[in-house]
Amino acid sequence: MKKVKFLKSATLVAAIAIALTACSGNNTTTTDTAEGDKATEATEATEATKSSETTADTETVKDTEKDSPLTVEINDVHGTVTVPVNPETVISLDNRTYETLNDWDVTLVAAPKDVMPEDSPYVADESVQNIGNHREPNLEIIAAADPDLVIIGQRFASYYEEIKALVPNAAVIDLNFDVSEESEHPGENLVNGLKDSTTALGQIFDKNEEAEALNAEFDQAIEEVKGAYNGTDTIMSVVVSSGNIGFSAPGSGRVWGPMYEVFGWVPSLEVDNSTSDHQGDEVSVEAIAQSNPDWMFVLDRDASVSSVEDAIPAEDVIANSPALQNVTAITEDQIIYAPADTYTNESIQTYLELFSDIANRLSE
Repeated sequence: MKKVKFLKSATLVAAIAIALTACSGNNTTTTDTAEGDKATEATEATEATKSSETTADTETVKDTEKDSPLTVEINDVHGTVTVPVNPETVISLDNRTYETLNDWDVTLVAAPKDVMPEDSPYVADESVQNIGNHREPNLEIIAAADPDLVIIGQRFASYYEEIKALVPNAAVIDLNFDVSEESEHPGENLVNGLKDSTTALGQIFDKNEEAEALNAEFDQAIEEVKGAYNGTDTIMSVVVSSGNIGFSAPGSGRVWGPMYEVFGWVPSLEVDNSTSDHQGDEVSVEAIAQSNPDWMFVLDRDASVSSVEDAIPAEDVIANSPALQNVTAITEDQIIYAPADTYTNESIQTYLELFSDIANRLSE
C-alpha cells in the first residue's frame, strides 16, 4: 500500500514540474512579444518623424519656388536677356507686337498711342498712359511706371540705351529686325524676325502653343503666295501719302520691299539708291506708267495715321491719276491694297491677312 502512495506522489510532483515549465515558457513568449511591439512602435515613430521632416522640406522647396518667379532667357538684337514669365507691369513700344499682345489679353501700362492704330483697344483704354510718338516721346512715363518689362522695336530702337538707364531694374528687350536699305537679306529678316518675335512673346507670356500656331499659319501663308504667283507677272509697289504716290522699292521699300525676296516677284521698275522712306521714294507717275506693271500693290499710309487731316484715300489717288489709266494693273483690276492699319500695325496678324489676300487675288 505504501508503494502505491509513493507512485502517486511522484506522479503529482512530475505533473507540477511540467506545469511550471509550461508557465515559464508562456511568460518568455509574452515578454518577447511585448518587447517586439515596443521596437515596432519605436521604428514606426522614427519613420513618421522622417516622413514629417521630408514633407516639411518639400513644402519649404515649394514655398521657395513660389517666392522665386519663373524666368526665361530671350535673345534679342543686343544679346541674352533674363525676363520674368508673365510680368505684371508691361510697356511695349513695338507696333509689331500690339495685336498679338491684345489677342493674348496682356495688359499694358503705357504705349505710344500717337503711332498706333486708332481702333486698338490699348488706345481706347484710358488706363494705358500715352508715351506719344518716336519723334518726341515722353520717356519719363516709362521711368515713373517702374515696369517689369519694356519691349522695344522698330521706331523706338534708337532709344534702347536711354530706356535701359531709366529703368535699371526692368527687363528691356529689343525685338527690332533690319529690313532697311542697309540689309543684305530683308526678306529673310522679315520672315525670321516676325517668327522669332512671336516665339519670344509666347515664352514670356506663357503662350507657347499659341505662338507656334501663329508661326505655322505664317509659314503656310507664305507657301500659298509662292504657289499662287506665276513667276512672270511684273509687280509695282507704292506708298500713297498726302495724295502723292511714292515708290516702295524692291528690297527696301516700306512694307512691300522685302516681299520681292520672299516670293521671287519680278519688279516692273527698279531705281538706284532706293530707300525705306516711310512715304516711299520719289518717282514720277509717268515712270510707273511706262513700266506697265501687271499688278500694283498699294499701302495707304494716311489711312492709319490719325494725325493726318483731310487725307485722300489711296484708291481715289490711283483712280484719279490720268497717267495710270492705261496700265495693265488698272485695266485688269489687278490692284491689291494692304489692310488700312498696316502702317502702324505691322504685326504677324497683319501679314497673315495681307498674304491671304495676295494669294487669293493671284489665284483668280
